Amino acid sequence: MKKYVIVSLFTLAIVAIMTSSCESSLKVSSDYDKSVNFGQYKTFSIYHDAKSSDAISSLNQDRIVNAIRSEMTKKGFTEATSSPDLLVNSVAILKDKQSVTANTNYYGYGGYYRPYYWGTGMTSSTTSYNVENYKDGSLIIDVVDAASQKLVWQGVGNKEIDGPIKDPDKKIPQAIASIMKDFPPGAKSKK
Repeated sequence: MKKYVIVSLFTLAIVAIMTSSCESSLKVSSDYDKSVNFGQYKTFSIYHDAKSSDAISSLNQDRIVNAIRSEMTKKGFTEATSSPDLLVNSVAILKDKQSVTANTNYYGYGGYYRPYYWGTGMTSSTTSYNVENYKDGSLIIDVVDAASQKLVWQGVGNKEIDGPIKDPDKKIPQAIASIMKDFPPGAKSKK
């Protein structure tokens, strides 16, 4: 009985590791205006661009806004309701995509280098195609200079989404922290 429990726990651990390793990871990129001195900015405000999509629920939109506020505060910025230095906006985009894979099986005999003949022989093959539908999700965070209305920094997180977010109260702030990791450029935080 003890051996059965150990084998079962070992099998469960392997399945958990394989499942977590198969999960697609968040791909993050950022870009910024290299002529801007980010040390001049002290305050920020969250704004909602008119082109913001309704791709996600209002609950998750609130989680995103709260996570951005938290990250900006951790980095030493103060939220201001009037005359902020920076305006921060987030846009979520979901697109339906397809992934196509092909697998070819060769049958028969031929030579050493299938599917090509080397000598005499006969080969045949069959190709099967597998089409998978999935959603491609992107979260874009724009940071705009409030005075000039010029985009000064942009961070993008992209991930293949295979279902609803599990534990969004934990996952969304982690994603926002990953996207904003390099903001402001050249400094870890503004203390």
